[in-house]
Amino acid sequence: MGALVKLIDAILFLFFLLMAICAPLFDAQACLPETLFPDVLLELNKWYSSQLGDYLVAEKPLFFVGLVWLEILFLWPLSILNLYGILAAKSWFNTTCLIYGVSVATSMVAILSELTGSGKASDNLLMVYFPFLGLSLLAFLRGLLPYSTQTTSSISKRHALARKKRA
Repeated sequence: MGALVKLIDAILFLFFLLMAICAPLFDAQACLPETLFPDVLLELNKWYSSQLGDYLVAEKPLFFVGLVWLEILFLWPLSILNLYGILAAKSWFNTTCLIYGVSVATSMVAILSELTGSGKASDNLLMVYFPFLGLSLLAFLRGLLPYSTQTTSSISKRHALARKKRA
């Protein structure tokens, strides 16, 4: 079980790293003024939306802008916190991972419902969004796993044994 949890943590680390980088540089372009971003990032975002036909990024419907605000104000700091939680093996990582997974899954269900219901989305565009739903469910499930207490040192184990003998 320990090796599986480490593999899941490695996958989630890459996911949180991607979100920590992409949210302020690309996703924020949907809700913040274009003057805040360098031309290269604006052109890259336009290229992406034209290549994959991502009409949500191009047209910026209000529900999508609201979800991006949620991502910038809540999920982006939480992804940075989760990166630290994985690296430092913090006991609260399960809780923040659970919160992150539920929030992203909720947003992805709304976005994927729009994409599939509108009939405008190509298969390539759906293949861009569906992995985020899978990764959010993985984060949700990781949040449900019990916290591992394998960091107990041999000194503290000996101290506990000594206490048991005295009693």
